[in-house]
Amino acid sequence: MRSSSATQPPPLSPPVSSDSDSDASSLSHSAAHHRHPDLSSSIFQSYLSHSNSSYHDHRQDLIKIQSFLTTSRSGALSCLICLERIKPTDPTWSCSSRCFAIFHLLCIQSWAHQSTTLTASRASSRAAVVPDENSFVWPCPKCRVEYPKSQTPKNYYCFCGKVEDPPRDPWVLPHSCGEICGRSLRYDCGHFCLLLCHPGPCPACPKLVRNKCFCGKLEDVRRCGFKNFSCNGVCGRLLECGVHRCAEICHDGSCLPCRAKGTYRCRCGKTELARECCERDFRCDNACNKMLSCGRHVCERGCHEGECGDCPLQGKRTCPCGKRSHEGMACDVTVPLCGATCEKVLSCGFHRCHERCHRGPCIETCRIMVTKSCRCGSLKKQVPCYQELTCERKCQKVRDCGRHACKRRCCNGDCPPCSEICDRRLRCRNHKCPAPCHRGACAPCPLMVRISCSCGETQFEVPCGTENEQKPPKCLKLCPVATLCRHGSNRKPHRCHYGACPPCRLICDEEYSCGHNCKLRCHGPKPPPLPEFTLKPKRKKLNHLSEATPGSPCPPCPELVLRSCVGHHIGAERMMVCSTRAEFSCDNLCGNPLPCGNHYCTYVCHASRSHSSKSGESCEECNLPCQKERDPACPHPCPLPCHPGQCPPCKTLIKRSCHCGSMVHVFECKCFNCLSEKERMAVRSCKGPCHRKLPNCTHLCPETCHPGSCPLPDKCSKKVTVRCGCHTLKKEWLCQDVQAAYRSAGCDPKDVPKNQYGVGLLPCDCDCKSKIKVPDAELHFRQAKPQEEKESDKANNVSKRKRRKQRVHEEENISRLQKILAAVKRVLLFLIIAVTIIASAYFGYKGLLWLSDWMNENETRQRRRYSRI
Repeated sequence: MRSSSATQPPPLSPPVSSDSDSDASSLSHSAAHHRHPDLSSSIFQSYLSHSNSSYHDHRQDLIKIQSFLTTSRSGALSCLICLERIKPTDPTWSCSSRCFAIFHLLCIQSWAHQSTTLTASRASSRAAVVPDENSFVWPCPKCRVEYPKSQTPKNYYCFCGKVEDPPRDPWVLPHSCGEICGRSLRYDCGHFCLLLCHPGPCPACPKLVRNKCFCGKLEDVRRCGFKNFSCNGVCGRLLECGVHRCAEICHDGSCLPCRAKGTYRCRCGKTELARECCERDFRCDNACNKMLSCGRHVCERGCHEGECGDCPLQGKRTCPCGKRSHEGMACDVTVPLCGATCEKVLSCGFHRCHERCHRGPCIETCRIMVTKSCRCGSLKKQVPCYQELTCERKCQKVRDCGRHACKRRCCNGDCPPCSEICDRRLRCRNHKCPAPCHRGACAPCPLMVRISCSCGETQFEVPCGTENEQKPPKCLKLCPVATLCRHGSNRKPHRCHYGACPPCRLICDEEYSCGHNCKLRCHGPKPPPLPEFTLKPKRKKLNHLSEATPGSPCPPCPELVLRSCVGHHIGAERMMVCSTRAEFSCDNLCGNPLPCGNHYCTYVCHASRSHSSKSGESCEECNLPCQKERDPACPHPCPLPCHPGQCPPCKTLIKRSCHCGSMVHVFECKCFNCLSEKERMAVRSCKGPCHRKLPNCTHLCPETCHPGSCPLPDKCSKKVTVRCGCHTLKKEWLCQDVQAAYRSAGCDPKDVPKNQYGVGLLPCDCDCKSKIKVPDAELHFRQAKPQEEKESDKANNVSKRKRRKQRVHEEENISRLQKILAAVKRVLLFLIIAVTIIASAYFGYKGLLWLSDWMNENETRQRRRYSRI
């Protein structure tokens, strides 16, 4: 067996309309490429094509589903109770019995609670025993189908009821879980709904099944929802008469009564009439009048079949009151009266008949005097039993509606429901409640309002009362209003809209007398505006009909041309009307070069004599000092006032030291700057020996004063006295040999102290060893004095060095202290700025809040003032 499935149409974005001609040009070409097509019509068309007029309920269900989907997609779904729009994130509940309307979950819970509470209060006021809570019901606000109190919704479910609190998904219909519905279809066919979770009833079952027609002659494969079909042939089933067969087209249900004409006799056989077959069993109006078995009486049963039976007056017989019986009495003898009291219960049900045994019925009204109390219990009186006693007192108890008094005379406390019409205005503000006067809120207005576009092609329905909050649908049809300007044939069409048509955006292009063409937008006559959306709140309008707005004439030569200022500045031109010849001065500076040739006029834009021979104004005189850059460049400014031409050569004296730092040279700025870099180096040399010390020894550089580092510091040719370790032996070596000896010994010449330079390079001999054997005390005694002298000299030298180092250290300490103080000042300044910014932002924000509150108060006062007016 094959199966077919239907899917839910995807959420479609509403079409976007525009009043521009560029948008209107793409209506017929790019609508299919830039918008998602509406698939709902094509999807439901396949269902609607299988539902003919005989399946009206199925068609209505499909139309209801399509309406729900269209309303949800357009955002016009509203709650009938609160008349607020149902947002995609609001918990909802939908009626599952008849109307399938959607409500807010909180609204339907409040509605059910109020309804059951009102029912309980009415039941408790009318009954002595409080009824069971399970018997309380609440109605659906729209279709009035009653639900028991136990079915009051508590949680938020999707439409199919499988998912609690369905998540919000922009690609899924709001309040839907997006899964297969799966609800059991109508008539319990055994199949389930194959649409995605959707509002409204499920459509007819689309499964393919094999079934017979109504008459059973033809078997075919049909949709399960429409499996009962007619073969359009003659039914042919045997009718109830058992003689004729049904001549109708194959139909559902039992066949119609047999209408075949024929001549039939009545039950007694005395009368023969032409009647239909279904009415062949009838009784005539003739009496039977056959003699009964007693031979004295005739049958009074009328037309009947069979025997008449025995005489009803034979056998045991009683007097009229039934107290005395007689047996063996002939049927034609009248039963005598017994003479006793009748004592049959009268129609009142309490008293008995007090007359003697009599034939015929007893008296209809009981006239025995009894003491009765009225219904309200305020009056007691003796009246005949048949008579009802009522007083003239009016009941002042409030009825169930809670608004009107009972006012019924002699009320027993069970006041009837209020019979007046509620007539309160419903929440839709358009209709009044037609129900009887009641407690609590009135039922929502069940009417639906159709909202359509201006041309009426696009429309949807919303609950009555929500139409003022809805926007009219956006229609993709073209506007039918014809244009009145001169571009009527060339103007591009636009979409259906409310109000006036968009202005023509084409160029007027009408020629002026000066030769220019009008380049303004079209300002020809405009068609009258269409009426605004009729369901919106109407304002007071004039009674006269709207007429077309006449076009305005073209302004006198509105062509714009560029006009320069009186100073002819570039970029200061102004767009002016062609016919205007006025001269103007721009806000820029004049900018014309002064006679000095270096500066420009700082006056406001004016007409100079160079441009207009007589009426011009001369520029200012330059009184600034010369600011030219000298050639060759030097840091000294020109001492002359601003002048044309080149500045005189600079004769300022500058000082430059020689390369070795032994002397200072003085040059003229013009002469020194004219020299090249090589010549400057040669001029700065003192031509004497270099006074800089070599880095590896204690000798001066042997070269002439030169720039840069000294050449070949390890090739010094000076003589150095070399000694042994005990200073006994000594020789003279070249300085470069001494450096080589230190390097060969693994010592850097730079690390050797200057007073120990060359000591220890010679080995000690035997004389040196004999001197070494001298007692240490004697050696110490002999060398004490010269060492002290040397130490004193060293101490003096060390003290000078220490002084220099202390001075440098003090200067460094002072500089460090200054740096610390500067850092502290910066931190404090940053903190002060930050505190100031925060305070200004805080008080500024407070000021804005105060200003906002003040403006809101003024607006509220104005609204109150206007509302009073």
